[in-house]
Amino acid sequence: MSESDSETMNEDERDGFLGSGGTGVISLSTGEEATPHSTPVSYGYDAAESVFYFRLTNESGGAKGDLSGRAVSFVTYGNDDGWKSVVATGQLEQTTEESVATESLQGLERVHIPLIDIFGKPPREVAFEFYRLVPDELTTRTETQTEL
Repeated sequence: MSESDSETMNEDERDGFLGSGGTGVISLSTGEEATPHSTPVSYGYDAAESVFYFRLTNESGGAKGDLSGRAVSFVTYGNDDGWKSVVATGQLEQTTEESVATESLQGLERVHIPLIDIFGKPPREVAFEFYRLVPDELTTRTETQTEL
């Protein structure tokens, strides 16, 4: 599909597509010489603030490295009612009661981050950290129906 074969979603369509959470792929910067570290993740989305929240594992010595302040791109997509995608770029911010403002904690309460069992052990045994992404850029694409 070429650029001219797609359109953008308006804010209501985008927020409806994102819902309060789902799954996608996050890509973390790794420096100019290395390829980005990309991994599937679940997310929560706060439409009131247009902010994404992530529950990420970050084991010592893991491939992700230090997450806070890292440049990222996040992509989610679907094909339920025609192909759609949302891409958010910016920097991750760790969200703990000590490190973020009250509005960030309220945003976490407005989202649903699906808990997906992909770690080879029960999720209750996995150490998670919460991060948020306030997008510097948020782009959307949706398939258009054209005649062949």
